[in-house]
Amino acid sequence: MEGMSTEKSEQLFEKAKTLFPGGVNSPVRAFGSVGGTPRFITKGKGSRVWDADGNEYIDFCASWGPLILGHANEKVEEAIIEAVKNGPSFGAPTVQENELADLILSNHKYVERIRFVSSGTEAVMSAIRLARGYTGRNKILKFEGCYHGHVDSLLVKAGSGLVTFGESSSAGVPKSFVDETIVVALNDVDAVKAAFEEFKDEIAAVIIEPIPANNGLLLQDGKFLRALREICSDENALLIFDEVISGFRVGFEGAAGLYDIKPDIITLGKIIGGGMPVGAFASSEKIMNSIAPLGPVYQAGTLSGNPVAMAAGKAALEQLLEPDFYPAMEKKTKKLVANVMAHIEENELKVKMFSVGSVYWIAFTNRPSIRRAEDIDPESMNIYRTFYHSLLDNGFYIGPSGYEVGFVSAAHTEAEIEEAARIIKLSLDKALA
Repeated sequence: MEGMSTEKSEQLFEKAKTLFPGGVNSPVRAFGSVGGTPRFITKGKGSRVWDADGNEYIDFCASWGPLILGHANEKVEEAIIEAVKNGPSFGAPTVQENELADLILSNHKYVERIRFVSSGTEAVMSAIRLARGYTGRNKILKFEGCYHGHVDSLLVKAGSGLVTFGESSSAGVPKSFVDETIVVALNDVDAVKAAFEEFKDEIAAVIIEPIPANNGLLLQDGKFLRALREICSDENALLIFDEVISGFRVGFEGAAGLYDIKPDIITLGKIIGGGMPVGAFASSEKIMNSIAPLGPVYQAGTLSGNPVAMAAGKAALEQLLEPDFYPAMEKKTKKLVANVMAHIEENELKVKMFSVGSVYWIAFTNRPSIRRAEDIDPESMNIYRTFYHSLLDNGFYIGPSGYEVGFVSAAHTEAEIEEAARIIKLSLDKALA
């Protein structure tokens, strides 16, 4: 498919630039890091998407992770249509929100109460407020390389030194907000301990992606995550697992279940909505009782618990509970990785493929593992640009950044996994020639 036409996408992008900042409604969609023209997607079905020019792709972006069942899943589609027939929004309690909450809480031993919101960012924002309100403390500790949505106080990067206040990574974030955020390196227990010593009784919560997947796939040592649990318990701080990506992706109970660690608060998004905009935060009954109307921590949302989104989420999650769902997903992912890695090793290519569950990441490195953002070679992104466009030209769609991960879905067939491996190998050879 090399040489595929992008004329209509180019025209649409030029029009979009007269309507939206940079022509997009989320920055990475602009293809800034890979160059070229963003593909305007017009249709998705199963494991495939089609763009405005009629080009067909095997999709491993999956709307950045939510579509674990693939595009336009029949049961999810039917649930959405049935719900919308009765009205798309009421701003009032509905049966659908009860049903989705009951499904989650009945099958997730690490949480007892849940509150639905409309996005992963909103879930994290609310979880942070809850942690501060519950503990009576203001400071939050986060990790370099973890992304928690566009929350003001978490749009920060590390400064210099072992333990440091963050520096804003976005204009428009007041320094006073950033000063309440402490940033340390991933997989560094000593840095976490030093932060708690320096800011004794000031840290409300530690927030982490237990499987960092927004800045590469930075798989953490389980010992590190368990150490965080112990430190937070000893220091009377809350441990927040941001499972917007890993929740329901690596297992129904997410990373908490994978590592058997009970965080104090879990944030959820993406898969929970079945493709519709949904987020949630969940915790113990005791902690969640601090949320209004029971407690003093205010949180509200006109579209929270939207019946269409709730119905979609329930229809999706019910399928994830089917026997062998997650083992089958992991088997396909491992097959893809093994196929590509055999080629990499045979040809001694400077590249690695990392995976957990149905998530994978291709990194242009010789490192056996990458656990910190600082271990990613920024120069490798120049190689990724060539690699990415070869993928596109050969009918393989994934997020347009070398820092983004890929997602295998239940809709991918064995034949498509084989074809995907072929395209990846071909594109690696081209990028590394």
